[in-house]
Amino acid sequence: MADIFSLSQQALASIDVELVDVEWAALGLLRVTIDRPEGVRIEDCEAVSRQLSRVFEVENIDYRRLEVGSPGIDRPLKKQADFQRFVGEHVEVKLREAVNGRKVFSGVLAGIAPAGGTADATSQFERFGIEFEAKKGETQQVTFTFSDVERAKLDPVLDFKGKKR
Repeated sequence: MADIFSLSQQALASIDVELVDVEWAALGLLRVTIDRPEGVRIEDCEAVSRQLSRVFEVENIDYRRLEVGSPGIDRPLKKQADFQRFVGEHVEVKLREAVNGRKVFSGVLAGIAPAGGTADATSQFERFGIEFEAKKGETQQVTFTFSDVERAKLDPVLDFKGKKR
């Protein structure tokens, strides 16, 4: 699987998209997830599909159907660069080891500056934090490194109330 991800990443180097994930699904479906800071357009999916179809044919990658899409609002965070990019966003993180008997935390992702340093938008954080509600009205913060994370995703807070008349 790492080979097909690397192959796909190399094939898409000339296209202005980020490769988020490549996965095999049932019945020979090859699902490719891409992203862009401005959001994924249908034209991006078409360009990626054309490019990968050609590359996979040359490399004899056997699949029945290729599906290219955006990661959606609950985008997975798979690389440390994803954590850097989404500091300040609401996320859900599952840690490899429990902290106070808990592995899953949901809250706003914060980058933690090294001791004596200051954090700004260009900082490369080595540690991250999430402030969460431990008990009613009581907040706590858990800190972790990228290597402590089992899985993570954006966890946006959606408001479907709309305008009241």
